Amino acid sequence: MQQKTAPPSRHLRIHQDRGHTVLEFRGEIDIAAALEIVPYLDRVTGQHGSRVVIDLRQVEFFDCSGLRLLYRARSRVLDRGGQLHLVCVDPLALRIMRVTGLNRLLPAHATLDAVLGQSEATSGSL
Repeated sequence: MQQKTAPPSRHLRIHQDRGHTVLEFRGEIDIAAALEIVPYLDRVTGQHGSRVVIDLRQVEFFDCSGLRLLYRARSRVLDRGGQLHLVCVDPLALRIMRVTGLNRLLPAHATLDAVLGQSEATSGSL
């Protein structure tokens, strides 16, 4: 069952879905947006064994600040024995991730259902 919560910022919505915390990035993810997102990202990824999904489907612009958020989230989650998954369909964001090699560390899925269905079928982490 999905439960929505009020958006902590105009660039981020956080909700729970099937035992995962979903961080839904929205709009333009630049340095200003990253500064708004970091405290919430750190709170969610700072918990031991957290199961996190970052959803980029509502992102209109994504630069190196967004990449830093993804790397930060991945590092924090893995250091604490958790799982991190990514949902992204934007060709430009996917290209940036491919060029930087992030796609090998954090493969993107097309839908939230694809991620959560996979997570329920497997118990491993990234």
